[in-house]
Amino acid sequence: MDPSTTIYLATIWVLPVIIAITFHEAAHGYVAHLLGDDTAWLLGRVSFNPLRHIDPVGTILLPGMLLLVHSPFLFGYAKPVPVNFRALRSPRRDMVLVAAAGPAMNIALAVAAALIFHAVGYLPETGARWLAANLRNALVFNVVLAVFNMFPLPPLDGGRILVGILPRPAAAALSRVEPYGILILIGLLIVLPLLGAQLGLNLDIISRALAIATSAIVKLVVYITGNA
Repeated sequence: MDPSTTIYLATIWVLPVIIAITFHEAAHGYVAHLLGDDTAWLLGRVSFNPLRHIDPVGTILLPGMLLLVHSPFLFGYAKPVPVNFRALRSPRRDMVLVAAAGPAMNIALAVAAALIFHAVGYLPETGARWLAANLRNALVFNVVLAVFNMFPLPPLDGGRILVGILPRPAAAALSRVEPYGILILIGLLIVLPLLGAQLGLNLDIISRALAIATSAIVKLVVYITGNA
């Protein structure tokens, strides 16, 4: 890839990715603080300062590598915000609210990016193109991050929400999956599709489902913000 192209791609992706991940994690910590757990607050993690949340691998290296290899699915992660669920005033209910705060923040950021798009036409052409690319990437990446995190498997937010709303026996069983959640995701998102490719089968079911959900939400955001 031409160096100038690489630099340009970096300038239109770095801000959307860092803002999306930073605000996502800060939202978890802030809602936990409101509901009685000050762990993240006391550690300085309820902050919009990206340096407090950036994980060198998950926030910079992984999205950068996926971008450079033209991956069809771009995502990343930050250092998880510590939450002591037992300190919450109503642990099961508040676990759901804390977990939902991150994806909700990303949807809010996606809507904000779509609304700001209306200002693009007032800028000089070069600046307009650059801002439009940033806003487009912010819209898509925030929706991707929200959808990915709502996958119903701990330690993702969707898994935590499911643990909070399921009957206690089922919730306890699902929570025991958490230590293996990332390995299961790797299996579903990477190993299974590779195995399917060797067998001549399309087993990329999860990525397709995530892509369909992401596309539907992006179209909805574009429509409700008057950009259709």
